[in-house]
Amino acid sequence: MALDADILLDRRRLKKSIFRWRVLAVVAVIIAIVIAFARSGASDAVWGNIGPRIVEVNIEGVITEDPYLLDALEEIEEDSDVAGVIVHINSPGGTMVGGEALFESLRRIGETRPIVAEMGTVAASGGYMAAIAADHIVAHRGTVTGSFGVIFLSMNFNGTLEKLGVEPLTVKSGPLKAVPNPFEPTDDAARTAMESLISDMFGVFVDMVAERRGMDTDTVRKLADGRVYTGQQAVANGLIDEIGGRREALRWLQDEKGVAPDVAVVPLEIDYPDDSLMTVLFEGNIGKMLSSEGLKLDGLLTVWQPE
Repeated sequence: MALDADILLDRRRLKKSIFRWRVLAVVAVIIAIVIAFARSGASDAVWGNIGPRIVEVNIEGVITEDPYLLDALEEIEEDSDVAGVIVHINSPGGTMVGGEALFESLRRIGETRPIVAEMGTVAASGGYMAAIAADHIVAHRGTVTGSFGVIFLSMNFNGTLEKLGVEPLTVKSGPLKAVPNPFEPTDDAARTAMESLISDMFGVFVDMVAERRGMDTDTVRKLADGRVYTGQQAVANGLIDEIGGRREALRWLQDEKGVAPDVAVVPLEIDYPDDSLMTVLFEGNIGKMLSSEGLKLDGLLTVWQPE
């Protein structure tokens, strides 16, 4: 009888243990589903249940043409429940194409709802290009901004190769093909061609600033000699609108654009594929920074590079 009682007790304990593990397994599955659901797209299902909202977009680091970010911004553009957008920028700039694509995406959003830019530590060059897509710009007194311009960097190893006794052979269809070439001297024709390219893109940048800030191009060109400005200097020169931070940005949306104070502020979550983290890094910011010609990125740069 004692043995039967022990067996019965063990069975009860086993049933309780199995039941507990089953409950834990169900809870784990539910949590996993919720996490996956929340991470899927910036996105519709999660946002769709909270009604009107302000979306907070973070632009960090080197700006390149990021298709995941652009797709997420397109979702904001198509979402009628988005009452306003705060764009936090902490970036020294990046590529001309990346900055231009980001600017255009933000402007499409700005056609139907207000956008305010909040500058962090640095919002220079291409970072400033992103900021002027906003209807209102705030920055801290110590924010570093400005540095309008375009740069093309190339290294020349011709002298080094000569010392090593190495003579590169280049066969090309025209004299300006693949210039500047790091393995041969840059002649006047190549330099003139590159200066023309940079001048053309610089004109595009100047026109963007003039249009968005309501300034004439001559004034912008005087400011756009490559120097950086503090937040205080930027206000004085009409490059930004107000000294402040996130609180001032939010207050502008409420006081000037009529966004209700109780509207939720929701951070933009970008759905980068989990299995391509290294791809995102090396094909995005880091990979495009490392090329055969040093800090070249994927073309012309609009980036502040303190020496």
